[in-house]
Amino acid sequence: MMNRTELAVCGLDCTRCADYENGEIKILSARLAELLRGYERVASLKSVNNPLFNEYPIFLEFLQHFAQGACGGCRSDNLRCPIECHAKTCHRQHGVGFCFECNEYPCDKQFEGKTREKWLERNNRMKEIGVENYYLEQSKLPRY
Repeated sequence: MMNRTELAVCGLDCTRCADYENGEIKILSARLAELLRGYERVASLKSVNNPLFNEYPIFLEFLQHFAQGACGGCRSDNLRCPIECHAKTCHRQHGVGFCFECNEYPCDKQFEGKTREKWLERNNRMKEIGVENYYLEQSKLPRY
């Protein structure tokens, strides 16, 4: 059984976002960083035969970034999502849980271009099969 707050108002799964505070990406990144502690010396040795390892410090920076996910999701007070999304606040004004539940759906305020198409697809699918089934369906697909 899903918690309806796991899905953002727009239909994206906040829990699978790379910036989510309790997400799998954060947990796995922290674990990998822990397992690689001290690997810098080995990376330096490997760089002699494989120049890719010269970039190991940059890889570590990315890994540390992912290991510090701090967003609570689009429905939380600890929202840090960089996506410009009207629905983050609009749903409270209209008293709906998801965009497709709004009387004004699909509004002109939400996204443009390809992002809008994806938003419409997600919301139309939730409307068609229900939020619970949509959650299960989308959880099997890549987040990005």
